[in-house]
Amino acid sequence: MNNGLNAPSDPTVQPVPASVVQTVDAADTTLSNPKWAVIALGSNLGNRLETLQGAIDALGDTPGLRVKAVSPVYETEPWGVEPGSQPSYLNAVIALKTTLPPSSLLERGHAIEEAFDRVREERWGPRTIDVDIVSYADVVSDDPVLTLPHPRAHERAFVLAPWNDIDPEAQIPGRGPVGALLAGIGLAGVTPRPDLELRLPE
Repeated sequence: MNNGLNAPSDPTVQPVPASVVQTVDAADTTLSNPKWAVIALGSNLGNRLETLQGAIDALGDTPGLRVKAVSPVYETEPWGVEPGSQPSYLNAVIALKTTLPPSSLLERGHAIEEAFDRVREERWGPRTIDVDIVSYADVVSDDPVLTLPHPRAHERAFVLAPWNDIDPEAQIPGRGPVGALLAGIGLAGVTPRPDLELRLPE
């Protein structure tokens, strides 16, 4: 009886060969000159967590785009409305690499919102899903269709907190470090939800 010491090793518990790791990492180089982008997600209608995950998965299925990081979940009081007039939001931030130009990324975000029956009847109204491009590489643009970086991201803890979680070194072009901006406004009205979890697309 050798207690299995000389038995063939179980290939499912072996370290991943370096060549495989390199191949996986190299897959990103198949994206021609990919850019980093950050997207904020929010939902306050229906199954909020399921909808956020569905949006992440839909982004992950987008050609020319790879989701690289998904933040923890935060619960947030609705912005710009009477307290108690709407359900609270679940918010998260994702970081991705993409070869899509900002305009195409915006179109994809809108398509995902429509797929989840997002209704745009009123500003600050409740919504099944919000897909907002917060930043795209170092692009600064005042285009009214897509202002970059997002014109209010620097003052919203529900964007800054999850963003800081996945990238403590992040900067908002023209505004400064995300961590410092978050420290300046605090976490009032924004509550971590460690009991909820979002995952990278499979």
